[in-house]
Amino acid sequence: MLNKERYDRQIKLQGFGIEAQHKLASAKILVIGAGGLGCPVLQYLTAAGVGNIGIVDDDRVSLSNLHRQILYNSDDVGKLKTKAAFERLNAMNPEVKFSMISERINSQNAVTIVSEYDVVLDCTDNFATRYLLDDVCRILEKTLIFGAIYQYEGQVAVFNVRNKEGFTTHYRNLFPEPPNPGEVPDCNEAGVLGVLPGVVGTLQATEAIKLIAGIGEALINKLMTIDILTYQSAVFEIPSLNLTDESIPYSIEEFEKMNYQLHCGIEFTGIKNISPSEFKETAKLPDTVVIDVREMEEQPKLDVSYVPIPLSQLKENVSQIQSQNIILVCQSGKRSLSGAKILQEILSSEYSISHLEGGINHLIKETHE
Repeated sequence: MLNKERYDRQIKLQGFGIEAQHKLASAKILVIGAGGLGCPVLQYLTAAGVGNIGIVDDDRVSLSNLHRQILYNSDDVGKLKTKAAFERLNAMNPEVKFSMISERINSQNAVTIVSEYDVVLDCTDNFATRYLLDDVCRILEKTLIFGAIYQYEGQVAVFNVRNKEGFTTHYRNLFPEPPNPGEVPDCNEAGVLGVLPGVVGTLQATEAIKLIAGIGEALINKLMTIDILTYQSAVFEIPSLNLTDESIPYSIEEFEKMNYQLHCGIEFTGIKNISPSEFKETAKLPDTVVIDVREMEEQPKLDVSYVPIPLSQLKENVSQIQSQNIILVCQSGKRSLSGAKILQEILSSEYSISHLEGGINHLIKETHE
């Protein structure tokens, strides 16, 4: 039974009314990522009365999250984000049904997860997952609402919805090729003003509500950009291009065989991605050298023996590397992968080259769990 008093101010809106509220109550929305973008998205969709919300995230709350992920507080540090999010959101609106999926979405589970929902909100922070969500939503014909942030700038778009002329666009129409590893730093390396994901996530939630309620003009086949330092914003038409690349999956079978880490250059043949636990063991082995490719002033410092060589100076300092087994590390894993690729091109096949997947951030997180 719909509690009209809870949504009174929304129902009274001209052009909205009780019919739109019922549409929200019947909607099924999937939010991928309960971080900076996901927090405001979840709060506003919950408050608005979306009936069914799925939350996918395998991460835990860390202290460095709290300046922008306002769904959590200091007591939540170390908790699964899905658990902490449910506690707050359920208290906010017990009329909403939540499904918590505490795992990382991948090509093996995405079809099962996404097929249960009408609209998917991409609140992630990496290109591999963005391309994965774009492909699975295209194949399953699900609406995808995209959001991204970088320092002081944000982007929002709506994909896979046909406009009045009958055509639709996808994330691959906007970005046909993934950027090279390390080319676009994430907020772990570049930083982000805490309010920015709040602004962009709120816009994503707005687009979801507009589409479901059937009000206003959504950003269908359009990209909105905003700079919160200057408040300059723009809306661009996204060209509708035929996707003919043979490397793109066009069926569920092809999708489930897709390696998005490899597709986005996060994984290279001959370079091993090692976990924090593997790193702790491997770093102790004889004839092994750990190379920190961060800048000299970056913190925190590693508590194992290592050689500091910033990525920008790696090519000129390859002669410093005397060991056969090489492990590269950085803050989030992007620069270390780029460094591993550089060494792979210079050194012979006798060298074993690996990098710490997820970087020092991942190492610290696992250490405190």
